[in-house]
Amino acid sequence: MAIDSDGGRCVSADIAAGISPAAALFHSLADETRLRIVARLARGEARVVDLTAELGLAQSTVSKHLACLRDCDLVDYRAEGRQSFYSLTRPELMDLLASAEHLLAATGHAVVLCPVHGTQPRPADAHSALQAEFDHDLERLGERTGGKIDGEAVS
Repeated sequence: MAIDSDGGRCVSADIAAGISPAAALFHSLADETRLRIVARLARGEARVVDLTAELGLAQSTVSKHLACLRDCDLVDYRAEGRQSFYSLTRPELMDLLASAEHLLAATGHAVVLCPVHGTQPRPADAHSALQAEFDHDLERLGERTGGKIDGEAVS
């Protein structure tokens, strides 16, 4: 789902055009900014101002992505006075993302080289790009699992 620049909402034209709900879900998670927001909210609720400071993003960017995630029923908010506190509505989303990271690790991040969806690094840079992505994913996974995967320390 793309973000509609006018309203900041997820565009549901994909669904109207016949895309499956599963494809729409993965499309809504295909944006790195939304994944970063989801990862932050997995640690607990946050206000827009918290997200902008922690993620280094503009308020308008965070708000638009939160609107998209709300439209997908993945995020909701509670009002407290004049503040809104955002949180994940479906904690099992983190299980899905952890499974995706395990799959990426198992495939050697081959999706990075995918001619359709990958970033297409130059052949000389392919190994270093894969290694950097793998190291980043291991670090994030280690943060979520207390530094251990299957009883072994993540380095």
